[in-house]
Amino acid sequence: MEAFQSWVSEHKLTSIGALWATAVGGSLAYTRTKTPLKPSLRLIHARMHAQALTLAVLSSAAIYHYYEKKQGENNAAAASGATNSLPN
Repeated sequence: MEAFQSWVSEHKLTSIGALWATAVGGSLAYTRTKTPLKPSLRLIHARMHAQALTLAVLSSAAIYHYYEKKQGENNAAAASGATNSLPN
């Protein structure tokens, strides 16, 4: 899992693009079997679904990054506090 997280961290735009393309494909496949829409309307709906999913993933990534950064700052503060409390 850590290897996957590091790869996604290094290739953010590729990950988001792949997610978006997968969402468009999945939405097109779903709407093709469930609704009798014209192909142009299917494509519009698929794009909207993919954009909503992308926004959700970007929001989640921002929240994750915020808490990861905050955790790193807390760890650094705790480590510097521990080294400062040592007797001279």
